[in-house]
Amino acid sequence: MALQIGDVTLRHGLMLAPMAGVTDASFRAICRRMGAEYTVSEMVSAKALCYEQRGRASAPLRTAPLAKIEPADAPMAVQLFGSEPDFMAEAAALLACGAYRGFAGLLPVAIDINMGCPVAKVVSCGEGAALMREPEKAAAIVRAVKRAVSIPVTVKMRAGFDAAHRNAPEFAKRMEEAGADLVTVHGRTRDQFYAPTSDNTVVAAVKKAVGIPVVGNGDIFTADDAAHILAETGCDGIMPARGTLGNPFLFAEIVAMLEHKPYTPPTPAERLQTALAQAADMVARKGDRVGITEARKHMAWYCRGLHGAATARDALMRAESLDDFRRVFEALLEKAE
Repeated sequence: MALQIGDVTLRHGLMLAPMAGVTDASFRAICRRMGAEYTVSEMVSAKALCYEQRGRASAPLRTAPLAKIEPADAPMAVQLFGSEPDFMAEAAALLACGAYRGFAGLLPVAIDINMGCPVAKVVSCGEGAALMREPEKAAAIVRAVKRAVSIPVTVKMRAGFDAAHRNAPEFAKRMEEAGADLVTVHGRTRDQFYAPTSDNTVVAAVKKAVGIPVVGNGDIFTADDAAHILAETGCDGIMPARGTLGNPFLFAEIVAMLEHKPYTPPTPAERLQTALAQAADMVARKGDRVGITEARKHMAWYCRGLHGAATARDALMRAESLDDFRRVFEALLEKAE
């Protein structure tokens, strides 16, 4: 199974989903090493990027850094969110050619448009999953972005907005007609957030409705989950999300399954060594205060399933340094022996 996105060929169509506050450069790099073939940035506000570029040259940059692409990330798309076609097109054009203050690294291989985020502060502004209630506006955004860039334009969407508006197949068809090159589908409505179980029949219905590639997303926590969504939907690729939290090894597990090779899960020590490496990279990039603060939740996720994890999580959430993380992990490993 190979997936083509513009000039990029993905052997297995195996992607890391964008997750705000989670899929930063440190985590993306680890997932790529584990087998993810493609990554997507954290959400970037189109309007914030445009206003930031129009502001004083001496003003600190807060939005542009989210779009930075390093060699370890590539190939990578940048995900934009917004509800105004003009701002979305302007931001996409800036990103696609690197013509913005703060640009560093590589150019994106695609622009992904967020039409699936369920968070209230995004939806209340008519953005994210709220766009599934307004197919005309959503199509106008895709058309505007498509005109503004020469790279592929992709859309991440859900089953619909709510139970009364499960319009994924029709919506995806509209996005295809507007120029979208690929759609990623999460099998829940916005109102369902992340429960109950993601509905793979929605992904299958979208696959039947459109001629562009379809990527399945939702409840991919194991290689078996990956095998099921591929078999049940015929999708062209898969995009694990929450299943990778504290478990970037999921990509290695899925690759082994797809290549019919044996898979050996990491030992507790290997898991925690990977966690510390990620934390150290976060500190190196962001400084002690921000790096440690943002790493705490990741460290807690890596502990899941280990004996004594609950106590360890409490200590990790109070940690102030890499040494604190290390001491907690050493105590945890002693219990695991």
